[in-house]
Amino acid sequence: MIGGLALLLAFQLVGELVVRLTGLPIPGPVIGMVLFFGWLRWHHPREGAPSVRAADVLVRYLPIMFVPTTVGIVAYGPQVAAQWFPAAVASFGTWLVTFILVAWVAVWLRPRRPKQEAA
Repeated sequence: MIGGLALLLAFQLVGELVVRLTGLPIPGPVIGMVLFFGWLRWHHPREGAPSVRAADVLVRYLPIMFVPTTVGIVAYGPQVAAQWFPAAVASFGTWLVTFILVAWVAVWLRPRRPKQEAA
């Protein structure tokens, strides 16, 4: 598992280096995630591989990442209440864009079936 975490951090580091060297207006971890995705598509790790186990653990504990957001909403409640409409529109808009992109990627990655000959 340590090797898998090291691999994930290495891709994040490479993403940060790409941003620093090129000046792209994209966060380094996002570039690292795209590079990691490309590596996964090329490498096809097996089920018990360290990278798969590390990703599984991170996904299992993903809800913990929402704790700081919840604390921020509680701490800045009056400001959030004053700006509820733009926040709701932005949240719904990003959800919709994410939903459409995930559906598009799922269709794009779906295995292709050979066309059946008409009998």
